[in-house]
Amino acid sequence: MSAHAALRRRWHQGGLTLVELLVALVLGLLVSLAAASVLVSAQTGYAAQGELAQVDDAGRFALDAIERAARQGAFVDLDREDAPPSPASAAARIAGLDNQVLGGGPGIASARPGGVNGSDVLALRFDGVGEGPEGDGSMLSCAGFGVGAGSEGWSIFYVAPAAGGEAELRCKYRGQRNWRSDALVAGVDTFQVLYGLDTDAPADGLPNQYLSAGAVNALDAVLALDGASPAERERDLRRKTHWKRVASIKVALLLHGARRGAPDREPHVFDLFGAGYSGAADPGTRPDEARMPPALRWRERRSFAATIVLRNAAL
Repeated sequence: MSAHAALRRRWHQGGLTLVELLVALVLGLLVSLAAASVLVSAQTGYAAQGELAQVDDAGRFALDAIERAARQGAFVDLDREDAPPSPASAAARIAGLDNQVLGGGPGIASARPGGVNGSDVLALRFDGVGEGPEGDGSMLSCAGFGVGAGSEGWSIFYVAPAAGGEAELRCKYRGQRNWRSDALVAGVDTFQVLYGLDTDAPADGLPNQYLSAGAVNALDAVLALDGASPAERERDLRRKTHWKRVASIKVALLLHGARRGAPDREPHVFDLFGAGYSGAADPGTRPDEARMPPALRWRERRSFAATIVLRNAAL
C-alpha cells in the first residue's frame, strides 16, 4: 500500500466505534457517580458537623443561664432597712419538682405531673437591688430582666412542648405585671436536677448526698413540726425544711439536633448522672432512645451536665 493510500485510510477512520463510545460512556458514568458520592458524603459530614456545633452551643448557653441564676439565687439585700425576714423564718429560696410541667400561674403553683420525658422543675428566688422596677442591673432573672429593690425575683427552669411539638427549655419569671415564660433552648429531650444536701450538724456548707426533689420533699414530710395551728407548723417547717440545707445542685440536659439521621446504629441509653446513680424512682435520668417517638429516635444527641455550688449559704 502506498503512503498516499495509507494516509487516506487513516483519514477515513477518524472517530469512535460504537463499542468504544459505550466504553467511554460507562467510564464517564462511573467517574461521575464516584464524584457525586464524594460530594454527597462531604455535604452530609458538613451538615452533621454544623448541627453538632449548634447543639453544643445550645447546651453551653443553657448551662450558663442555669449557673448564673443558681449562683445569684437566695441572695438577700441585708443593707436595706426593709430587708426581708431572716433565713430562719423565711421560706426556702430554692425548690424543685420531679417529672412536672408548669402552667401560667404564679411560681410553681401551677405544676402538674407529666414532664417531658420525666423532666424536672428548678425554681430559684432572690432579692432585687437598686432603684426602679429593673434596679441597677446587677440582679437579673433567667430572661435577663433586672429586678429592683423591694421585689423578689424568680428564675424557674422547666421543659414544655413548643408550638411545633418539639420540646424546649423554658424560663419562667415574674414581670412587672404578670408571670411570663420565654424559651431558652429548643430540641430538649430531658432536664434533670439533683440537690446536694448538707446533713452535718452544725452545717459546714458541703453536700453529703445528692437527692432528687421528690426525695427532699419526702424528708420534709416526716419532720416533727411544733405548733398548735397550721400557721405555726408552717413557720416551723420553714425553719426545719431540708431545702435550706441544699448546698449545691447537679443539673443535666440531653439535647438533640434538628435533622433526622438514618437508623444505622443501635438506640443508646444515656446515664445523665453516671451509671452509679440509682434512678429507679427518677426515670428521666436514664433516657432511652428506643422508647422515644420514631421521629425523634435517630437524631444526633449530646448530654450536658454541671455541678453548681450555691453562692449564698442556705442556712
